[in-house]
Amino acid sequence: MNTYSPTPDSPQTDGGRSRLAAQNLVLAYNHTVIVDDLTLDLPDGGFTVIIGPNACGKSTLLKALSRTLTPASGSALLDGVPITAIKSKKVARQLAMLPQSPIAPEAITVRDLVGRGRYPHQTLLRQWSNADAVAVNEALAATSITNLADRYVSELSGGQRQRAWIAMVLAQQTELLLLDEPTTFLDIAHQYEVLELCSRLHAAGRTLVVVLHDLNQAARYASHLVVMKDGAVVAQGNPGEVLTAELVESVFGLPCVVVADPETGTPMVVPKAGASRPLESVLV
Repeated sequence: MNTYSPTPDSPQTDGGRSRLAAQNLVLAYNHTVIVDDLTLDLPDGGFTVIIGPNACGKSTLLKALSRTLTPASGSALLDGVPITAIKSKKVARQLAMLPQSPIAPEAITVRDLVGRGRYPHQTLLRQWSNADAVAVNEALAATSITNLADRYVSELSGGQRQRAWIAMVLAQQTELLLLDEPTTFLDIAHQYEVLELCSRLHAAGRTLVVVLHDLNQAARYASHLVVMKDGAVVAQGNPGEVLTAELVESVFGLPCVVVADPETGTPMVVPKAGASRPLESVLV
């Protein structure tokens, strides 16, 4: 098998480090290291997609960047400050995170769910306000679910439910949006529906950091691609330059050819015939 180990580039703003970054980050669960000495800058204003094999540390990295996992060492940085040193409500006014498979409370309407995104802006002296109502209405409109506002979340289709969750994080009114596998468990039409929404949010000026499994979807929508393997970044940059057959075989163990997507011109991974490993080799 070919090896592929380019030196990762570190995109930075004109003023130096990006708003959201990782510096010598070590992440572990029960003393098992998942991410080891990772340094990464997420481009401001970019649509960054993180890809890699299962259990390579993608979601773990996103948890550290969103302050839901404390590093064993190193730092996740927000505006140059370790994010664990910033109060949670202050972080939530700057950064919104949608985890994998979120669960809505029983008998909650879409409007009430989206309204929960306003919690970071409320205090003991400032409860629900007209500004909160405006933010919720704008989030519902941006995700095209205004007509679903009074429906129960449990009644929605998978794609509608995912748009409701995205509306909730939009209601936080943050510039930074982190989405962990937002297309999981959705059928193909709803997957592209969610990704088109993400693309519109990016075009409107939001910075997105998204974990995806589908390489072709990642290549089509990302402005910046980050490839991880074994808890480290092995490549990053423009999808057209990063996503090569050599990299896919090295990182994912999949012999393939990479051709131009006939719709977008972005890289499209086509597995070679008979590329999958025999079942007996997997079970050994």
